[in-house]
Formats: sequence, structure tokens, C-alpha cells
Amino acid sequence: MTDAAGLSGRALEWHKAGQKVAIATVVETWGSAPRPVGSQLVIDGTGRMEGSVSGGCVEGAVIVEALEAVEDGGARLLDFGVSDDEAFAVGLACGGRIRILVEPVGGAFPLDVLEALVAARVAREPVAYVADLNGTERGLAQVEAFPDRFRLDRSGVQEDSTTFVAIHNPPLRMVVVGGVHIAQHLLPIARSCGYDVTLVDPRPAFAAPERFPDTVISDDWPDAALDAIGLDARTAVVTLTHDPKLDDPAIYAALRTDVFYLGCLGSKRTHAKRVDRLAQAGFSAADIARIHAPVGLDIGGRSPAEIAVSIMAQVTERLRKR
Repeated sequence: MTDAAGLSGRALEWHKAGQKVAIATVVETWGSAPRPVGSQLVIDGTGRMEGSVSGGCVEGAVIVEALEAVEDGGARLLDFGVSDDEAFAVGLACGGRIRILVEPVGGAFPLDVLEALVAARVAREPVAYVADLNGTERGLAQVEAFPDRFRLDRSGVQEDSTTFVAIHNPPLRMVVVGGVHIAQHLLPIARSCGYDVTLVDPRPAFAAPERFPDTVISDDWPDAALDAIGLDARTAVVTLTHDPKLDDPAIYAALRTDVFYLGCLGSKRTHAKRVDRLAQAGFSAADIARIHAPVGLDIGGRSPAEIAVSIMAQVTERLRKR
């Protein structure tokens, strides 16, 4: 599924199509578990699945439990791993261990809660799914209930050992200004890292759909395009045109929002001139310091593909270490 609802939306879609559906969620991990807490797998009554809770090593066992759960409507809390021998039997290396919560939609996972969760994700509103691992209570919570978990994007079990909190922050987005060669490599990389990607370029030759297949393209002027997109703290903006007439409006628009990353192509000399223009436009030194320029980590890359890798690495560093 490619919309903002993610796997929750897929589960709701299958349920509305008349399928019996279960959602499996990683609630705790120890050791070498291959998938982080919060990872999900959606399974329908025919065994069709989407997502992953273990990279493939325990999916078969989870599906068996899910098929039983959709018949009786009850939740399952599964534990895999424990010892090295047991871990090897289900494909977990070096004694890794994971706990997985399996919940049938319309049973243990209330339908109204799922519908509200999907609606929040489509609206790009942060929300948490809260489940009592020892009981039947399920519901949604807002940011103020778990501020640290939302800030760190970290799902997990609370200190009471029974309350599981699954953080559903808005999907990450990357907006790239400039349909240049670097963008042709950067956009697919960003997409593979889980970002919803958009290309902005008013120049038809650069933003031709055949150059950027399966990509949302805006041919509006950059500031208008970014305003229409609606930038937020889950958005990264990268300007690549190397033309102040196009880059500067995008930079101005991004600096007026709380985007978590703003990177701009250009040499140190080019950036110095950019800084002067921004200062003259009234931006403060703190505003200007938010810009990553020259864009990307200094890995010595020269080709468009290598520069794209360096940009994605810097975006990831900024996201995970802030």
C-alpha cells in the first residue's frame, strides 16, 4: 500500500473487502532480533501477508497463530527465541528473542480504533496505539501522553511491563527541488528508506515523468509547491538546482517551518553567497545554521549516485541523532 495509512490502512482495506484479518506487532526484542519494536505484519484468512516482524525467520509460525486468532477473535502474545537452540529453530541468530502481539481486526483489535488510527495517519496526525498485554483494553493516545516516545519515534512496553505503546508518527517525507541527475538517484534511495517522496521543478525538461517514474511531481514554483505540500517536522527538504531563482524560494519556505532537515547543493563559496542573501532577507544566524551545505556527508563522493548516498546518509544521521 502506498498511501499514508501504511499497514494499518492495508488491514482496514482487507477487512472492508470481507477478509478476516490479523495484525502482528513486535512488542519487545532482546539480543539479535532482526526487526525493531513496532514492526508489523498484516495477515488475512487466506494466509496472504504484507509487512514483516522478523525479516522472514518466524513469519511462518506467526501466520499459523494469526489464522487461529482470526477464527476465535482473541489476541496472542508470542515469544520466540530464548535459548540459542530455540532461536536457531526459528531462524534467530545468536539467541535473539522477540515477543509478538497478534490481534484480529474486529476482535482483540477493535474496528473503531483501527479506523481512527488510519484516519489519523492519513491526516498526518501523530497518534499512539495503546494495548494492555494482559487484558483486552485498547485505545489511542495523543503526543502529550508519551512525549518522549513520540520525540524518539520509539514504540515499546512501559515500565509496568503490561502496557504496550505503538508510536504512529506521520510518515517521513522528502521533497527534492530540482530534477537533476542527483535527484534521479536520491529519490529512489529515499523511497527505499521509507520516505514519501516528491519532486519539485517548474522546468518541464527536468521534471519529465519518464525521468522520474512512480514519483509525485509538482511543476509549481518551489515556494508555492512547498506551501501546498505543507512542511512539518517529519519532512526533509533538499535543493539541487544550483540556481538561486529556484533554490532560494524553497529555502525561504522551508526555513519558515520546522522541517527536520534542509540540505542545499553548492560549494562553500556558493553557500557563502546564499548566506548573504538570506541575511539580507531577514533570516537570523540561527535560521541559516539549520542549512546543511554543502549538502551531504563528506564521504568523498563525486558521481551523482555517490552524492545521493551522502545526502541520504546525512538525512538519516539528522533524523536519528537529533
